Amino acid sequence: MNKRTIQLHLGLGACAACLFMILYAIPYWISAPSNMRNIVLSPRFWPYAIAGLTGLVGLGILFTNRKSEADDAPVNDPIEDPGAGLIRLAGMAVLMAVTFWLLPRIGMVWASMLAFASLAFLVKTRHPKTALICAVLVPLLLYGFFAHVAGVAIPQGEYVRLP
Repeated sequence: MNKRTIQLHLGLGACAACLFMILYAIPYWISAPSNMRNIVLSPRFWPYAIAGLTGLVGLGILFTNRKSEADDAPVNDPIEDPGAGLIRLAGMAVLMAVTFWLLPRIGMVWASMLAFASLAFLVKTRHPKTALICAVLVPLLLYGFFAHVAGVAIPQGEYVRLP
């Protein structure tokens, strides 16, 4: 498969997933009370937001899928060491176990930061600075929103607590 075909399949798949979630999955599988005062706290709000963003990403992929000379190249280069994938898979299992162990000790926010940064370096990201910035900012922004705006309790650790 070439890059253009994969992008076409990804775009169509994202659009199909969006339509499935909006037309069938969310209305029939997620129940919500009709008297919700704050729409952000409704159990259906975030699934609809995710479904909408999935559809937008799918449409974006479809519209940016232009033909170029590099699109006919194979997607993946041949792997020199097939054992490296198994080592990364084992590293991912260790990372998940360590994250699970850290959650009650340092809390969800700090454990998520460490897990995000560790995963970025485990998969050898080409953008380490961006990965580190996102590893710190995304959990902090999510904590700020859910704890202070939505009023949802985020699990804190035994040793470290956020305001």
